[in-house]
Amino acid sequence: LGQVNSVSSDTLCFLRMTKQYLPHLARLCLISTFLEDGIRMWFQWNEQKDYIEATWGCGYFLATCFVLLNLTGQLGGCVLILSRNFVQYACFGLFGVIALQTVAYSILWDIKFLMRNLALGGGLLLLLAESRSEGKSMFAGVPSMGESSPKQYMQLGGRVLLVLMFMTLLHFDPSFFSILQNMVGTALIILVAIGFKTKLAALTLVIWLLAINVYFNAFWTVPAYKPMHDFLKYDFFQTTSVIGGLLLVVALGPGGVSMDEKKKEW
Repeated sequence: LGQVNSVSSDTLCFLRMTKQYLPHLARLCLISTFLEDGIRMWFQWNEQKDYIEATWGCGYFLATCFVLLNLTGQLGGCVLILSRNFVQYACFGLFGVIALQTVAYSILWDIKFLMRNLALGGGLLLLLAESRSEGKSMFAGVPSMGESSPKQYMQLGGRVLLVLMFMTLLHFDPSFFSILQNMVGTALIILVAIGFKTKLAALTLVIWLLAINVYFNAFWTVPAYKPMHDFLKYDFFQTTSVIGGLLLVVALGPGGVSMDEKKKEW
């Protein structure tokens, strides 16, 4: 118990030192996959257009509109989020991009990629909660139990969706290291989901996911002409975005719908 309290104290010390910078780093990490994908759309314009046209048989015009919408939606959304202007509209735009790509690239039928896209959506929900003004609510017409309950439920939804990323990292093999990793990882994602010792659990997951990302998704070690380069690059930036979402949890806390918040009432 003493060791747990000591670790919690160290976490609080870390948060105090990084309070000014952590939300900015979290937002940058969170939008990284959209920024990378938007830039890729620019440099691979013809390849992306031809793929959509061939896959869906939608013709030149609609395929061009799809690529243009993805490019402008993602780059425009990233600029708005980083500049802190119209963040709520930018988040909804990026939600739309995720939904559009899920259908266009048939991600809906690939459980692993679908769960990762949902985790991205969780990160955007947390960003939406962060940007939500206390005085002006987008949910003004929706009945709620308290003034800030929509924000709290967005934080809950964001936390639950974020942990889906870790479910794609679980490996079911009999080795001791794999079993230990699965047990520790499962415990941590449960803590984040229910909001217990949330900041410490989320920070631990950030460190764990960062190590996994750099080790397994090192796209810079693979020549650019090989297909594996693009695959690893896609995985790397998606994982970085989920890290950004977890950093938002670390910076903002779990919100009102959590065990950490309920403990204060007890």
